[in-house]
Amino acid sequence: MTHHTNFNDFMEGVKQRNPHEPEFVQAVQEVSEDIFGFMDSNEEYHRQQVLRRIAEPDRIVSFRVCWEDDEGNIRVQRGWRVQNNNAIGPYKGGLRFHPSVNESVLKFLAFEQTFKNALTGLPMGGGKGGSNFNPKGKSVREIMRFCQSFMTELYRHIGADVDVPAGDIGVGAREIGYMFGQYKRITGHFTGVLTGKGLEYGGSLIRPEATGYGTAYFLANMLARKGDGVMGKTAVISGSGNVATYAAEKINQLGGKVLTLSDSAGFIHDPDGISQEKIEWVKVHKTHRRGRIEEYCQEFRGATFYAGKTPWGVPCDIALPCATQNELLGADARTLVANGCIAVSEGANMPTDLDGVHVFKEAKLLYAPGKAANAGGVAVSGLEMSQNQQRRSWKESELQQMLQDIMVDIHQRCVAYGDRGGGYVDYVKGANIAGFKKVADAMLAFGVV
Repeated sequence: MTHHTNFNDFMEGVKQRNPHEPEFVQAVQEVSEDIFGFMDSNEEYHRQQVLRRIAEPDRIVSFRVCWEDDEGNIRVQRGWRVQNNNAIGPYKGGLRFHPSVNESVLKFLAFEQTFKNALTGLPMGGGKGGSNFNPKGKSVREIMRFCQSFMTELYRHIGADVDVPAGDIGVGAREIGYMFGQYKRITGHFTGVLTGKGLEYGGSLIRPEATGYGTAYFLANMLARKGDGVMGKTAVISGSGNVATYAAEKINQLGGKVLTLSDSAGFIHDPDGISQEKIEWVKVHKTHRRGRIEEYCQEFRGATFYAGKTPWGVPCDIALPCATQNELLGADARTLVANGCIAVSEGANMPTDLDGVHVFKEAKLLYAPGKAANAGGVAVSGLEMSQNQQRRSWKESELQQMLQDIMVDIHQRCVAYGDRGGGYVDYVKGANIAGFKKVADAMLAFGVV
C-alpha cells in the first residue's frame, strides 16, 4: 500500500518542522505547488519521499565567529553553512554577509539553489551560507579579520569536491580573496574551493557580469519565442550591485532603455535612460566609494530620488528585480501589470512574494523565476570550477558564448515542462519541474541515503 501525502498535508508538515522560518516555508511552497502534480506521473517520487528529503537539508553547520574591531572590542557573530543536497554534485552556493541573515533565509536560498544548479546542466548540488555580520561601515582591516575568522571555522566543512562556496550579498571579490587566503594558509592546499576569485589566483573571466547578463539573456529568449525583443523597450531595474548594473548594461546593449536603479534607501528614476557612462559611474560609486544610489541625482541632472520606495510604480515594458528576496509584493505586481509591463526576469533570489507570483501567473505575462533567470551566475561559477580542475583559463569570447548557450538551454528546459498551450509558458512551473526531475532521479538512483 502506497502512502500518498496530499499537498496540504505536506505543507502542514513543513510548517510544523520549521517553525518561525517564513522564507524557507515560502520557498518550499512555491516549488511544491508546481511539483505535486508532476510527481503523480511517477509514483516512485511519492513512495521514496523525494520532495520531503530535498526539503530537509543534508546538514546545517552553525558556528561562532569572533573578531576584534579597530577599537580593540571583541565582537561575536554567527556563521552558517547549509548543505542542502549533493545528489548531482558538490554543494555549491554563495555566502551572504548581511544583518538579515538567519537560518530560515539560508535554508530557503540553499533549497532554491539545489534546483537552480540542476537547471544549469552542470554537476553541482545546492548549498548556501553566511553570517549576520554587516560589512557596511566596517574598515578594510575589520572585514579582513572577520573573513579570516569565518574561514577558520568554515574550512573544515568545504572542499573542491565537497562544497564550493561563492559570493552573494555583502561578499564580493575582496571578501573572497581574504577567505581564500585563509583557507590556503590553514590547509596548505591551493584548490578551487571558492569561486568568484580574482583572475590572478584562479578566477574566471565574466564572473562579475554573468548573473546580470544571464538575467537579460533569459528575458531576451522569452521575448524571442514570442517574436519580440528588448529593442526599444523601457526597463525598470531594482538594486545597484553587481547583478543590477550588469543587467542594465546588457539591456542597453540589446537596445532597451533602463529607467531605474535602487538600494536599501530608495530608488532613482532617470527618464533620459541610464546610459553605459552612467552605469560605469554607479559601479565605481557603489563598489569603490561604498556610496549610496541617491547621490546619482547630484551627478546626473534630470534624475529623481524616491526615498524609502521601490521602483515598481514606474511604468515600463520590462522589469528586472535584482536586489533581494521579497522586494516585489502582490500590490507591486498588480501595478506592473496595470501599467502594461509584459515581462519580468528575476536577477535576485525569490524577489517576488507568493502573492506577486500568483498575480504574474494569472496575468500570463512572461515571468522568469530567479532559479532560471539568474542561474547564469552559478553557471559561470561551475565553469570556474572546471577551469580550476584543469589548471587553465578560457578566453572571454569562449565564456561569453558558453553563458549564452547555457541560458538558451535553461530557457528550453523551462519551456519543455512549462508549456501550457495557446502560446503560454508557465516558466515557474517549467523551472521547478525541470530542476526537480534531475535531482529526484539522481536521488532515486542512490536508494535511501
